[in-house]
Amino acid sequence: MELSKITKVEAFLRPLAMILLVATACLVGLDTQTKYIIYYNKTVTYRDLKALWVLVYVTSIAAAYNLLQLSRCYFSARYQENLKGSRKLLAYWSCFALDQLAVYITFATTSAAMEHSILVLTGMDDFQWMKWCNRFTRFCFIIGGSLLCGYLASFLMVTLSFISAFNLFRLYSPKQFLTLKSRQ
Repeated sequence: MELSKITKVEAFLRPLAMILLVATACLVGLDTQTKYIIYYNKTVTYRDLKALWVLVYVTSIAAAYNLLQLSRCYFSARYQENLKGSRKLLAYWSCFALDQLAVYITFATTSAAMEHSILVLTGMDDFQWMKWCNRFTRFCFIIGGSLLCGYLASFLMVTLSFISAFNLFRLYSPKQFLTLKSRQ
């Protein structure tokens, strides 16, 4: 596969990941539900669950990161021949490392929010935590949809991480461990 085709695939996948990340942040951040319970109105928002609060911020930062990487993708397609030697290698290593970091943090926060949401769904008698989803069903369904979007975005970011790994390791020789290919 040529580099230009790989760059096109990356330029296609990054906006999809951004859309899913923004959808996750918006669905979680804007989700509220108010119910009349006994003698007062109880409003449930993402601020009531700390894992959801962290998820909103992490997915927002990951979407901004993917926007920066998309602009890098655009400029590298135009000005790739200007980078030579150690600058090119440093650029590919930093993209690879940042892609890995973004994937791991996004997946971890989505999984933590999923775990917290399951506790809200099932409750825990030992800690006297009540089940929320039998009272706030719309809130729980929207959070479930947002977690699905978060996992899909994580999967797309894993694919993008594979692409950045390919872009990095194609510069190295297959015969000698971590030795750059000679220019011929």
